[in-house]
Amino acid sequence: MFWVLLLLLAWGFAGTACTRLCLAAVRAAAADGRDAPTDGARDLTLYEAAFLSGGPARVADVTLVSMARQRRLLLAHTGWATVVDPRGRDEMERSVIGAIGPEGQSRLAPVRARAAGAEAVRRLADGLVRAGLAVPEGTGTTVGSAVRQVRASVLVAAALGVTALLLPVQTGTPRLLVGLWFTLPVILALSCLAIARFEVHPYSRWASPAGQRLLSALAGKPAGDERSFLTSVAVRGVRAIGEPELRAAFTHRDQPWRE
Repeated sequence: MFWVLLLLLAWGFAGTACTRLCLAAVRAAAADGRDAPTDGARDLTLYEAAFLSGGPARVADVTLVSMARQRRLLLAHTGWATVVDPRGRDEMERSVIGAIGPEGQSRLAPVRARAAGAEAVRRLADGLVRAGLAVPEGTGTTVGSAVRQVRASVLVAAALGVTALLLPVQTGTPRLLVGLWFTLPVILALSCLAIARFEVHPYSRWASPAGQRLLSALAGKPAGDERSFLTSVAVRGVRAIGEPELRAAFTHRDQPWRE
């Protein structure tokens, strides 16, 4: 009766994964309800839209692009950043200038990393979390990770079922019956996935449901050319940059032998 132990393992994997998904969905729905009153109560700034769309790295990229478009920062297609105007107009710009360093010139990749980890970005994130527009750090992928665990439990239960069927024949237990027993945890997991597919809100890594609704509203608002361009970069990332030279600064990769 070794197959019974395998069946218990299959039920354990499937039951645990489905329970985690249900709890994550309930918590997310409760958070959605708490965040609902914030809808329409405010407009997102450019930096807030960038964070909700792509996190700290997107905030750094939008700041760099904005300064480059104003000719206060030179971003070369070779991947170098050079300060033209050392006076930052807000704390994000001052963080970027500080990330470039006192020499006024640096490789762009480390600048982006340092600017993304600056205190100004952390304060921005904390404010969005308090407003119910961003998810707390470490919980943005709760529902998504639970769904992935349920998918994995389907594979585990199926593998355990195949293993049980490959065991030597045991008298009194038809193989068909063994296979049917193992289909039950598989059906449970697949049912949870089907329900999640149609009922669970598509949560992002950074924005809460309320934050996602404000992002959708932001995309539909008319704006000036420059504001519209920077908003597009905030929402879509550097792939929204149309200028080849500027886009090359972000996509440039050094050869391994270069410093």
